[in-house]
Amino acid sequence: MTRTMIGLVKEERKPGAVLKEVPVPTCGPHEVLVRVKASSICGTDVHIYKWDDWAARTVVTPNVFGHEFAGVVEAIGDEVTNVKVGDYVSGEGHVVCGVCKACRTGNAHVCRNTKSFGITIPGCFAEYAVVKASNIIQNDPMLPFDIACLQDPLGNAVQAALSGDVVGKSVAVIGVGPIGLMAIAVAKACGSGSVYAVDINPYRLAMAKSMGADVVINSREVPMAQALLEATNGEGVEVMLEMSGHPDAIRDALKAAAMAGRVSLLGIPTQEVPLDLAQDIIFKGLHIEGITGRRMFDTWYQIKGLLGWGRLNLAPLVTHHFTLNQYEEAFELMASGNCGKIVFWHDK
Repeated sequence: MTRTMIGLVKEERKPGAVLKEVPVPTCGPHEVLVRVKASSICGTDVHIYKWDDWAARTVVTPNVFGHEFAGVVEAIGDEVTNVKVGDYVSGEGHVVCGVCKACRTGNAHVCRNTKSFGITIPGCFAEYAVVKASNIIQNDPMLPFDIACLQDPLGNAVQAALSGDVVGKSVAVIGVGPIGLMAIAVAKACGSGSVYAVDINPYRLAMAKSMGADVVINSREVPMAQALLEATNGEGVEVMLEMSGHPDAIRDALKAAAMAGRVSLLGIPTQEVPLDLAQDIIFKGLHIEGITGRRMFDTWYQIKGLLGWGRLNLAPLVTHHFTLNQYEEAFELMASGNCGKIVFWHDK
């Protein structure tokens, strides 16, 4: 008899989702079955829920979506040796081929053959999820479920912040959604100098202060580049973390970056972004880093070190908890921006 579970499914290629009964997935020889205890909503999930152009180009339907989780292993495949039943785990959401040039040269995070958990293969907004055993991350038993499920997006923040030196350097985080808020905490934990947070949302700017930002700038009230240059005595910001993807914000970030500074680009523009390459990048000698996912698995070990020794306190970031049957309210709140991280409890 087929076991069933409740899952949040992107069933049709249009806005919304359906909470419905679906089969419990079975794990193959190199996979594990995880009973999901907590999952969290990512900005990507909002794109899927709202069904924008990116989602229409990328997402496979019908599909259980969601890719940030923590849970307990319930079953393992016949060939699995690195995980056992009862382990407390999370997982890397990019399932890579392991044999392409990128994978074989330490750059699996940009594998051309990537399958994405909760986007192109079934995800974790359900009672159970199947995960490739090699993607499993063992969690510290002391780490709460609602913090452990944040490690996937935390990895984005860690890679963005630490793709170059931050010690003693000025840092600006442009766009303080959940990943931007995490990046503030990461930069401070790793010894940065002043941290500037820029956004247009007063709620998120208040959260940025609670996560450690020294100065907050509402770019709706004051031009961002001007404010950052004035705050740094005209020198510009040494480490610029662009999380918004807004074309104007990207251009202003480049203008406000210090000579020979670093700019890490994580935000995804929805349109082409014209740039003055000569004046704002080449003649300034900027170092530009494109950030996607997490370095596999270097970033995960950095996360474990930061969380395991209490360097990061992510508790203020989790502002709301819901159950899966409250998904409509949760996604509406997430889309409003008047929240931090939203976590689904799966056992309540």
